[in-house]
Amino acid sequence: MLSIILKPVLLLSMPGESEWLLILLVILLFFGGKKIPDLMKGIGRGVREFNDAKQHVKDEIEAGMNEKDVVPPAPQISTTTPVSTTPPPASTNP
Repeated sequence: MLSIILKPVLLLSMPGESEWLLILLVILLFFGGKKIPDLMKGIGRGVREFNDAKQHVKDEIEAGMNEKDVVPPAPQISTTTPVSTTPPPASTNP
């Protein structure tokens, strides 16, 4: 119901067949036949880099979440008697 009201107001409709044809003709006139493949390659590279960056950010967030969930192991308590590491006192007899 809301979309019926908003479409005429905000002009949110997709272009029809004749509009697409006009858009393609204008692109062909601006860039020429030889530049269009280069343009499409550039767009493809840009989309690929964007997806790679998006995946990298997603991996970083997941790694941070997993790092927070890992509980460090508890220190182990030794049951043996500790050995003194201090040297014995020096003799003062001359």
